[in-house]
Amino acid sequence: MKIDELVELCSEIREFLIDKCSQNPGHVGSSLGVVELTVALHYVFNTPYDKLVWDVGHQAYAHKIITGRRDKFSTNRKYGGISGFPKMSESEYDAFGGGHASVSISAAFGMAIASKMNGENRNVIAVIGDGSMTGGLAFEGLNNAGYLKPNMLVVLNDNNIAIDKSVGAIGRYLLKISASRSYNKLKDKIWNFLGQNFFRNTLQKFFYFIKFIIINGNKFQRNNIFESLGFRYFGAFDGHDLPQLVETLEKLKNINGPKLLHVVTQKGKGFKPAEENQTDWHAPGKFNKNTGERIIVKSDKVQPLRYQDVFGKTIIELALANPKITGITPAMPTGCSLNLMMEEMPNRCFDVGIAEGHAVTFSAGLATMGLLPFCNIYSSFMQRAYDNIIHDVAIQKLNVVFCLDRSGLVGEDGSTHHGAYDLAYLRCIPNMIIASPMNETELRNMMFTAQLPNKGCFAIRYPKGGGVIADWQLPFSEIPIAKARTLREGNDIAILSIGHAGNNVEQAIDMLNDKNISIAHYDMRFVKPVDEELLHFIGKNFKQVITVENGTVVGGFGSAVSEFFALHNYMLQHKFLGIPDRFIQHGSIAQLEAECGFDPKGIAAAIVSMKNNM
Repeated sequence: MKIDELVELCSEIREFLIDKCSQNPGHVGSSLGVVELTVALHYVFNTPYDKLVWDVGHQAYAHKIITGRRDKFSTNRKYGGISGFPKMSESEYDAFGGGHASVSISAAFGMAIASKMNGENRNVIAVIGDGSMTGGLAFEGLNNAGYLKPNMLVVLNDNNIAIDKSVGAIGRYLLKISASRSYNKLKDKIWNFLGQNFFRNTLQKFFYFIKFIIINGNKFQRNNIFESLGFRYFGAFDGHDLPQLVETLEKLKNINGPKLLHVVTQKGKGFKPAEENQTDWHAPGKFNKNTGERIIVKSDKVQPLRYQDVFGKTIIELALANPKITGITPAMPTGCSLNLMMEEMPNRCFDVGIAEGHAVTFSAGLATMGLLPFCNIYSSFMQRAYDNIIHDVAIQKLNVVFCLDRSGLVGEDGSTHHGAYDLAYLRCIPNMIIASPMNETELRNMMFTAQLPNKGCFAIRYPKGGGVIADWQLPFSEIPIAKARTLREGNDIAILSIGHAGNNVEQAIDMLNDKNISIAHYDMRFVKPVDEELLHFIGKNFKQVITVENGTVVGGFGSAVSEFFALHNYMLQHKFLGIPDRFIQHGSIAQLEAECGFDPKGIAAAIVSMKNNM
């Protein structure tokens, strides 16, 4: 295509994205912001032979559309449809899977080294943005690549926002160098004038000096941070100027070694509502593509509050009464509703950027000085901070409250975002208390209990989405550690559930009213320490047990119960319901619970099957 045809193509892609995402929700803002960049990369480089790695993957929709998935794009994030993130098994153009932040540089570095070892002449490109440059892994990759100097290109898509506005010194630094237009214009003019000749190398050091006179006044610095790490820095360029992007990428393609191209883009570009409210339009749900009005399904029924909002409102109440409480989140204040506390108590809340390990160890440091951090991290992202939990909090018995939002199946974001493993990876750690609420009031009271003196390392995991009760904001009540609730008494089968999945159990039991099965149901509340008194009672009085959890059945809650029964020589028939030992793909939460067999119908079927096998 000619350049003017590429410009027209970008407009068509953007129109297509807006049309499809208005009907089928997804990550709109990020993808709109990189349309020109995506087209330029695929135009200049020979993908899929040349490897293109997208960080996080929020911004890969245009990439998917022009690599053979336009006709399938209406199935994006739907059950059985294409993934909302890059996925190697989905297309040869998806060089590396996405979903978590800050991984692209390390992955691309590995590909570049492998290409060299294999004697291949591939270009390898990592596109990193949406706040991912604040992650420590990104700098680990830069550090190693700058030392070994493979042939690779890092494209820094600088839009100054993740979901919420980017925070930290790195963001300020990028803003500073992106503003250095005088230097960039001067360099481009002289560079183009010289062409490919000997004087370029001689002048390179001179440009370093000129750059920092312009950027930093009379304060001398050696060079910018990327050049200090061994990358040749180019930028900052307008990420929506397609002709300039194509021209620049063509030049960079012929320059060996590690390079970093800094482009400045606008999240939501081309759709005014998304440009003006970038946080809400990160993933806005359905909307009217003509007016930009977001479509919210209204109901006459009082809708239960989302668990994340119960957390956000409750922590404010607790913090008003307890001055030691602080709030910490790695770049997710809106996503976890800690933004509510930030508005009320800005000096007691900290958004640390996309840096989960730092969030945990920062919390540990606060705790050593007598503060009580509530560290709120999505369950799937807490996996990135596992060593910090063990080494910096649990071993030292520090009072830190971990609030694991989005635990269990999360729906359309799929396997990279399901919080399937927290119960399994936390319960093997000494000095941990692990709790999970069945409803909003239980979450409220668990948070109250966790902030009481000397509770130590306390984890509370709760799911994405709404709760089950409207009148949840009751007076606080301490929950005794390791004490379950008896919800129903029965004689035939004992069902032990943990967390929100207990509501599915209650519905399943109601479905079996005419089956003449006497079912006991216990909301365990705690996975560690477990209610041993209750388990002894069950072991002595029941022959059949079903455990239900919205988490992996390998090493999770059911495993804890099974281990207890084995240790005390109780011989029970035990059925495990939860997330099976495979990666669950994307779909609605209801669809995925049905696939895993712990939706109400699945639980009811398991009860009947077990009863028939008595």
